[in-house]
Amino acid sequence: MSSSRRILAGVALAGGLVLGLGAAQAASPAAPAASAPAAHAASAQTAPPDGWPKWPASLPTPHLPSKHVTQFGYGSTPSAEQIAGWAIAVAPDGAGLPPGHGNVDDGGNIFSQKCAVCHGTFGEGEGNYPKLATGSASLKGIQPTLTVGNYWPFATTLWDYINRAMPFYLPHSLKPNEVYAITAYILNLNNVVPENFVADQHSLPLVKMPNRHGFIWHDPRPDTHDTECMHDCRQASAITITSTAEGKPLTPRTTGPLDEMQPK
Repeated sequence: MSSSRRILAGVALAGGLVLGLGAAQAASPAAPAASAPAAHAASAQTAPPDGWPKWPASLPTPHLPSKHVTQFGYGSTPSAEQIAGWAIAVAPDGAGLPPGHGNVDDGGNIFSQKCAVCHGTFGEGEGNYPKLATGSASLKGIQPTLTVGNYWPFATTLWDYINRAMPFYLPHSLKPNEVYAITAYILNLNNVVPENFVADQHSLPLVKMPNRHGFIWHDPRPDTHDTECMHDCRQASAITITSTAEGKPLTPRTTGPLDEMQPK
């Protein structure tokens, strides 16, 4: 078929579809027109209360919530039980740890069943999953291996993370005793606690992690309280430099050829 014939055939087909749609619409009965009172009632329902955003009258009439619900019209105030289900954070000092206990031997058994598939039997890591207990004890070098033993600052943080996020395929499904036992096992793998260690809400906060002093907890940069100004803000003679970042361990040495971390 020539290109001109194909074009004519396409036009004819499109025209037939349009005619068919028009005939179908003409054959369907028309919806009765709304009476004046009904139209006025629909308009009154569509009007939102004062302070609400205006929505087009063509949209379906929204459900207006009661005064006890937020203006968005969904959700409700959570109960104390619901809040308690999410309030699972554990502080470095152990605040938030629940009652329970677990030892190293029980932790090894649970770890082999629910954790070793990703982290290896002895925390060496499988595939691309994190290593928990292997690698150098030092963090020096270009790419040191970060593990629980040489990097994590608090043993209580380990309990918190296992409790809320592990196992990977079913997070927050472990019982407190299981979390205590797994925590004890991982700490023992890293030679942080002995084999007879029993983890509970009293003993775990007392564990001293090797890298507990390796973090900067307070930002050394000063706070500023300057206000917006576009011109004639300050006299240059009144500006003094009280401190700089030179000579302080704030900027890596490898960021550029001029960055030697030494005072100029």
